[in-house]
Amino acid sequence: MRTRLLDKLNSPRDIRKFEHRELQQLAEEIRQEIIETVASNGGHLAPNLGVVELTLALHLVFETPRDKIVWDVGHQSYVHKLLTGRRNEFHTLRQLDGISGFPKRTESDHDAFDTGHSSTSISAAVGMAAARDLKQDESSVVAVIGDGALTGGMAFEALNHAGHLGTNLIVVLNDNEMSIAENVGALSGYLSRMRSDPKYFKGKEDIEHIISRIPRIGPNVVRVLERIKDSFKYLVVPGMLFEELGFTYFGPIDGHNTAAIRQVLQDAKNHGGPVLVHVLTRKGKGYQPAETNPDKFHGISPFEVKTGEVHKEDGPPSYTEIFGGALTDLAKDNLEILAITAAMPSGTGLNRFAKEFPQRFFDVGIAEQHAVTMAAGMATQGFKPVVAVYSTFLQRAYDQVLHDVCLQKLPVILALDRAGFVGEDGPTHHGVFDLAYLRHIPNMIIMAPKDENELRHMLKTAVDYAGPVTLRYPRGAGVGVPLDAKLDSLPIGRAEILRPGQTLTLLALGTMVYPALEAAEILAEQGIDLRVINARFAKPLDEEAILEAARNTGGILTIEEHALHGGFGSGVMELLEAHNLKAIPFKRLGIPDEFVEHGPIKVLREKFGLSAEGIVAAVLENFKLSRRTPGKAKILIGNN
Repeated sequence: MRTRLLDKLNSPRDIRKFEHRELQQLAEEIRQEIIETVASNGGHLAPNLGVVELTLALHLVFETPRDKIVWDVGHQSYVHKLLTGRRNEFHTLRQLDGISGFPKRTESDHDAFDTGHSSTSISAAVGMAAARDLKQDESSVVAVIGDGALTGGMAFEALNHAGHLGTNLIVVLNDNEMSIAENVGALSGYLSRMRSDPKYFKGKEDIEHIISRIPRIGPNVVRVLERIKDSFKYLVVPGMLFEELGFTYFGPIDGHNTAAIRQVLQDAKNHGGPVLVHVLTRKGKGYQPAETNPDKFHGISPFEVKTGEVHKEDGPPSYTEIFGGALTDLAKDNLEILAITAAMPSGTGLNRFAKEFPQRFFDVGIAEQHAVTMAAGMATQGFKPVVAVYSTFLQRAYDQVLHDVCLQKLPVILALDRAGFVGEDGPTHHGVFDLAYLRHIPNMIIMAPKDENELRHMLKTAVDYAGPVTLRYPRGAGVGVPLDAKLDSLPIGRAEILRPGQTLTLLALGTMVYPALEAAEILAEQGIDLRVINARFAKPLDEEAILEAARNTGGILTIEEHALHGGFGSGVMELLEAHNLKAIPFKRLGIPDEFVEHGPIKVLREKFGLSAEGIVAAVLENFKLSRRTPGKAKILIGNN
């Protein structure tokens, strides 16, 4: 049994001792380590398998942490983690208290920038390069960005500025959508070698200088040659867009040939100025199920290595599936309904809609800002656009929601999937800020269902409403309740009293409704009679139900899977203040002023007291209640 080279790695310097054959062996070992770990823990498999040789080449040429490598999104950074001293901790990937699935500066000096959302790497790298120049440093800065992330407008803003600055910066475009055709690769490889050779640039300048000095005709000849050269380059060089932005373009390069990438990266480093290296890779490289179905294995739950089949537990369908099915059903009878996604048709449950109504489905790429304003434009023309997006990614389009949708009171529906905790993807992906950045915007309606059946009715409510609506719902399986055959609109701003009671009111939103009901049952056994209200709406609040509870029960505990600052509970507190009811016993239960790390959703809810047991504890710790038979109980002590 041969010794694993991977076990000998403690820093990136170690791989510089390996010969080409050993680097090939190391690449195989890295792939196997990633496959086995992701099969156990879940994670981003296909992107990481596609960048093994590229990552090796980067660390062969550049010396982190002195040189900076910025990974866009960061879901392709597993190889980098293995090479930079985290091999022994790699089995804890994405586990509670383990290493993150994304680059994290607090985790390693080799991680130059925290990432998790796309299209940010070039901007961060430009900032680092500018700071380096101010410090008169000689280090290199490299941004690694995928072709998908390059669809984000921020990436082009950064490219434009980098070209203007003209500073030393290398952008590696990891293109995993194109195949490596031999004829294209040979021609572009020749052009790259020619352009990276210093003799070419010196020779070109010398020839132009000589011709320009020919009496009378010299300058005209140079201009003609420039036009011919540019016309030829537009025809045969695929990187002209980048050259027009001020970059020197090398590529395309076979992204699975470590020696070739290493040489081009070294040439780019020596060349100076803004350089773009175009690398062609294959997502899922080395694992057949992932190569065959890269979308499925982009981000995946634990699976069986031999078959590639995901470990599934029997249970109800996910909220995502329920949403996608309900939207498709509603669209059959309503031709005004359109669906928009920002490169997430599967993740947002729009696959079925796209298949049945391809002309009414729009995938705009990683461009949330464009998606929202495009929807606003559609709404002005009588359509009912539904923008399906993860809660965390709508943060990127705040200005568009405010100015382009709400200011004009346009009937755009924002379907926010993954609202609340998302689990192992961690702080960049938890959807725990949407209420705070949406609740204060005039004209916005915000709903959150207690279960999958209510989600369907809320979607019908949103479709019937003539203005902006946000519908936020969690990741994962539904509660398992029966689904009504007929969908009805809910009265806007009307809560639902699920359990009568006089001792105290539990005012719960969305995912917290069923834990609140469970907590009420536990406390009922102790003689504490709680009222449970399903708020349904974070905006507008059901003022009548809340004020009645404030006046006629012993106090209110609000419960939300969201940040406490600016969230649902804050809205209730504002309502009580407006009606001079600040003195009633009142407590908010939610997420404190901190970023939540990665971990299983159930564990995170327990950690922050957002479980039935946590709610029971909050009631007993914050409200001193007399225990007696049903009827209004007396509050002995109430703490805010």
